[in-house]
This record gives sequence, C-alpha cells and structure tokens, in this order.
Amino acid sequence: MTIGARNRLEGKVIDIKRGSVMCQVRVELPGGAHMESVMTLDSLDDMKLKIGDKVRVAVKAVNVLLLKD
Repeated sequence: MTIGARNRLEGKVIDIKRGSVMCQVRVELPGGAHMESVMTLDSLDDMKLKIGDKVRVAVKAVNVLLLKD
C-alpha cells in the first residue's frame, strides 16, 4: 500500500483496548516513548494485530496510522 505520510517510526504493540466499534492501540517506540492510534475493530481484525507485533507508526498531520508487513 502506498501512503503519503513520510514520518514513520518502528515500534511494538503493547496494549489494545477494544470498544464496541473502535479500538485504541498503544505502541512502544525505541527509547521507551509511546504513541497511540484509534481504528475500527474491522481494521484491527483485518490487520490481525496483536500485542507483541512489530508495526510502523506513520504520522501525518493529526492522523496516526499503523502499518504491518
């Protein structure tokens, strides 16, 4: 997938909080900093994201997107 966000950071999923429709995914970056992304549960399931997965965090304006190879 091609995206326009150029600010990308590697990290590891450390927490997933599920709601009824959306979820909050917390990622730990090298050095101990954390970032979070909010997405639909359908997207979470499509990506098969789970705690411990390595992801890239793509930041563009107010959006934080998670990418998984």
